[in-house]
Amino acid sequence: MNAPAHAQQFQPDIHLRAVPPALIDALKARFGESCSTALVVREQHGRDESAYTSVPPPSAVVFADNTADVAAAVQLASQYEVPVIPFGVGSSLEGHLLAIQGGISIDLGRMNRILAVNAEDLTVTVQPGVTRKQLNDEIKSTGLFFPIDPGADATIGGMSATRASGTNAVRYGTMRENVLALEVVTASGDVIRTGTRAKKSSAGYDLTRLMVGSEGTLGVITEITLKLYPLPEAISAAVCSFPSIEAAVRCTIQIIQMGIPIARVELIDANTVRAVNAHSKLSLREEAMLLMEFHGSPAGVKEQAETVQEIAGEFGGNAFEWASTPEERTRLWSARHMAYFAGLQSRPGCRAITTDACVPISQLATAVLESVAEVEASGIPYFMVGHVGDGNFHMGYLIDPDSASERATAEQLNHQLVQRALRLGGTCTGEHGVGLHKMGFLVDETGAGAVDMMRTIKRALDPKNIMNPGKIFAL
Repeated sequence: MNAPAHAQQFQPDIHLRAVPPALIDALKARFGESCSTALVVREQHGRDESAYTSVPPPSAVVFADNTADVAAAVQLASQYEVPVIPFGVGSSLEGHLLAIQGGISIDLGRMNRILAVNAEDLTVTVQPGVTRKQLNDEIKSTGLFFPIDPGADATIGGMSATRASGTNAVRYGTMRENVLALEVVTASGDVIRTGTRAKKSSAGYDLTRLMVGSEGTLGVITEITLKLYPLPEAISAAVCSFPSIEAAVRCTIQIIQMGIPIARVELIDANTVRAVNAHSKLSLREEAMLLMEFHGSPAGVKEQAETVQEIAGEFGGNAFEWASTPEERTRLWSARHMAYFAGLQSRPGCRAITTDACVPISQLATAVLESVAEVEASGIPYFMVGHVGDGNFHMGYLIDPDSASERATAEQLNHQLVQRALRLGGTCTGEHGVGLHKMGFLVDETGAGAVDMMRTIKRALDPKNIMNPGKIFAL
C-alpha cells in the first residue's frame, strides 16, 4: 500500500511550552494537595484510549472541586501563558487530552454532583464529572432517564466536549440535541453561562452549541443542563443473525426508511461476534448480527418488533432471540459495549487504532462493505461495530505496537475509510471527535475556508492559545 496522506497525524507535533516553577508554586499554594506533580499521576492524565505513544505528560494535575477552582487554575495558567487540558475519565479515542504542548491538566472527576432535577420540565443540571451511568442511577426514581450512551461510562462534561452520541442516537439524537445550557470557564478565567432550561431560544448567538463539540479548545465546561426523557413503558431487545453484512445493513436501511421508531440498532460483524463470545462467555451465532431495541407502549413495542422481524426475514434474518427482562437486555448490551475490549483480548499485547465515520443511510452498505473488504484483504485483525441506524460505524485495527508496517497499513486503511465516507456525502467522525488524529480529515471535509473561520473564533476567544492547544486544527 502507498503511504497514507495523513500518516503524519500518528506522530503528533510536540512543541512543549515552558512551565515556570513559579506557576507550579502558585498552584500548590492555591490547591495544596489537590495539585499533584507526581509522575504516576501526570502519566495517568497524559494518555487516553488512542494509540498515540511517547507523548510527554502534563507538568501538573489540578483536582478541581468546584467552578471557582477551575477558574483559579485557568487564571493562573493564563497569567503564565501555559496550556490547560480538561480531563474527565480518559476514555477519548483521538488523542484529545494529550499534552502535546505541555501544560497542566484539570481533573474534573471530583465535580460529580447532580445539582438540580426538574422532573416537570424534563431537565437535569449536573457537574461535568458526573458519568452517564451515575446520572441514570440517581434519577431512575423520577421515572426519567438520559439516553445518550457512547458505550464507555464517560463523563457528561467529556461527552459534551466531544459532542458524543452512541447507541440510542437513532431515536434520541446526540449531545448536540440534548444539551440545553452550560456554565463555562473561558480562557481568561471568567465564568459565563450559555442557554437556559427553556426548550428553545432565539436570543443571540448559539454559544451552547459552539461549546458542545469544541473539545476543550474554547473553555472548560463546569456545569451542564440536559434534556431528560420518560422511561419507556415497555422495552424489548432482540438479536438477529444474517447471512452477510450486506443483508444486515440493507435490513437496517429498510427499517429506517419505513420510519419505524426503533430506539437502537447495532451492527456487529461475524469476526467481532466471535471475539465478543470469547470475551463475554456467550454463544451468539458467529454471523453478521443486528442488536435492536424497541421503546414505547406494550402494544407499540409489539407492533414495532413484529414489523422489524418481518423485514429481517426478507433479508435472510434468522434466529431472532428476544430479551424482554432487564437482566436479558443487560446481558446483550453489556456484550456489545465490551466489543472494544473483546477485540483487544483477541490479540494479546495489541493496540487498537480506532476510527469512525458516518454517512447518509442510503450509502451505508457501500461504506461498510468496501471498508470491511479492504481490512480483510490487508490481513490486519480488526473489529467492526456500528450504530447503523444513523449511518455511523466504527472500525478498530488491532496492530502490533512495535510493527511500523502494521501501523502504516492501519493508517492507510483508516485514510481510505474516511475518504470513502466523505465521497459518499458523510463525515470523517460521527462521534469520536477530531482531536489529533483527524485534523487533516477535517480540512478535507469542511474546506480550508471553514477551518480558517474556526481558527478566527479560537483566536478571538483564546488569544493566548492555552485551551487544549493543537487539537482540531493547528494555529
